[in-house]
Amino acid sequence: MVRPRYHPQPVKLFIGMLSQESYFFKKLKGELQNIYGPLDLESPVWKWEHTDYYSKEMGTGLKRKFFFFQELIQPETISEIKLKTIGLEKKYLNEKGERRINLDPGYLDSAKIVLVSAKNFSHRMYLGNGIFGEVTLIYSGNTYQTLPYTYPDFRSQEYFDIFKKGRQLYKAERGQRHP
Repeated sequence: MVRPRYHPQPVKLFIGMLSQESYFFKKLKGELQNIYGPLDLESPVWKWEHTDYYSKEMGTGLKRKFFFFQELIQPETISEIKLKTIGLEKKYLNEKGERRINLDPGYLDSAKIVLVSAKNFSHRMYLGNGIFGEVTLIYSGNTYQTLPYTYPDFRSQEYFDIFKKGRQLYKAERGQRHP
């Protein structure tokens, strides 16, 4: 059997969170750090009004926050990380069995932002363990570029700005120059 010569480079893990209750951001910060180590960046809490996709399950008035982890990961571990975050979501279900917190892990490197999901779609690739991945943004021309399927919130300047900071940290951790 011929082995490929490519050895994937480590990537920067981030986890996006959606909830009505900011309490969960504080609560999950500690739990996630216990699993994935210290943070080196976190976003402010933003209003999340981009679609009504989660309103039936989680209500309205949702808020978004991102945590970026200092320790780099191997990209092939992202499906296992998604499974762990699904388990954390289930830990905090409401009395109807609905989520009160949505956790969206992903990673970035110098060229792209990758998100993962348990839902398949035409632009997603199967990663294993029932998890699919997609390139959500690409970095080109000193900024992030969207793709036809990029989520509406990931098209915002505030996301571009926080992910550029995450990218700078990543490049510094990898010993690369940053533009």
